[in-house]
Amino acid sequence: MTPLAAEIAALIRQNGPIGIDRYMALCLGHPIHGYYRTRDPLGAKGDFTTAPEISQMFGELIGAWSAYVHGLMGRPDPLVLIELGPGRGTLMADALRALRTAAPGLRVAPHLVETSPVLRAVQERTLAGTGTTWHDGLESLPEGPAIVLANEFFDCLPVLQLVRGPAGWHARQVGLDAQGALAFGLAPEPTPGIDGAGPAGALLSVPSAGLALIRTLAQRLRTVGGALLIFDYGHVRPGFGDTLQAMARHDFADPLAAPGEADLTHHVDFAALTKAAAGAGARVHGPVDQGAFLMNLGLRERAEQLKTRATAAQAAAIDGAVARLTDPGRTGMGSLFKVLAVSGPDLGPLPGFPAT
Repeated sequence: MTPLAAEIAALIRQNGPIGIDRYMALCLGHPIHGYYRTRDPLGAKGDFTTAPEISQMFGELIGAWSAYVHGLMGRPDPLVLIELGPGRGTLMADALRALRTAAPGLRVAPHLVETSPVLRAVQERTLAGTGTTWHDGLESLPEGPAIVLANEFFDCLPVLQLVRGPAGWHARQVGLDAQGALAFGLAPEPTPGIDGAGPAGALLSVPSAGLALIRTLAQRLRTVGGALLIFDYGHVRPGFGDTLQAMARHDFADPLAAPGEADLTHHVDFAALTKAAAGAGARVHGPVDQGAFLMNLGLRERAEQLKTRATAAQAAAIDGAVARLTDPGRTGMGSLFKVLAVSGPDLGPLPGFPAT
C-alpha cells in the first residue's frame, strides 16, 4: 500500500467513502504524495509522452497559430501567452521560437500555470531567459486579452461519476472492501439535481472541474478578448461509459492499485465543454480531430522543410513523428485527440478550423 493509499483508507474509515472527483484530486494533487507533486512523469523514463515531446513541430505550429490569432486580436502589446499544465515547458519554448520567426520584434509575455514543484524546476531550465512568469492558479494571471494553451490538461481535472439506478443517479465512490483495500462502490441514495434518462447500470461522467474552468475562461475571453486552444483525448458526442484510467510506465494500470504512483485521467467530454463555453457567451471553434488540425496548419510542409537539412535517420524520425501526431489508428493521436478553441464572440474564423 502506498503512503497515499494508507492516508485515503484512514480518511474513508473516519468519514466514509469519497467521490471519484475527490479521489482524483488527492491522487494527483495531494501536497505531499500527489502524483504531479513528486515527479516528472514525461518521456521514456516516465509514464507517458505528450505531443510536444514527440516533435518540435507541434509547438512550432501552435506558435505560428498564436501569431496569426494575435493579429486577429488587434496585436495587443505585449502578447500575453498563457499555458495551463505546461509539462516540461517544451511546447512554450517551441512556440516562442516560432513566434520570433513569424513576428519579428513582437513582445511576448509568457505565463505558466503550474502547481508541481518538480515540473516547475524543469520549466525554469527550459525557459531560462524568456521572461516567463509562473502562477499557482488563474487568480494571479494578468488581466487583458490573452491566448491560452491547454495541452492534455482537461483530462486530468477531477470528474464526477454516477451510475443509473431504479430511483436515479448514484455517485460512484471509493470505499474499502472487507479486507480494508480500496474498492469502488455506489452511494446508497441518488444524487439530487442530476437529470436525464439512461439505461439501468449506465455510467455517466460529469466533468465538473473542467466545466467550471472553461466557464471562467470563456467569460474572460468574452469580456476582454483572446482565445483558448485545447488539445486532449476524448469524445465529441455525449454518451455513457467508464473512461477513468491510470497510466504507469506507458501502460494502463488499476486506478486503485497505487494512489499517487500512477497518472489518473479520463476522456474529455468535448460536447459538454462546448456547451458550457457557448453558454458563457464565448465563440466556439471545433472540435476537430488533431490530425486534421495539424495538417491544416501545415504540418506536412514543415516536416518536408526540416527533412531538407536532415540525415536519413533524422528524416525517418520526422516522418514517424508526423504519423504519431496525425494517424487515426491505435498507434496515432490523429482522431482520438481533438482540438477545441474558444474565443471572444467577434474573433474568427481561426486557423485550422472550418469557417463558421
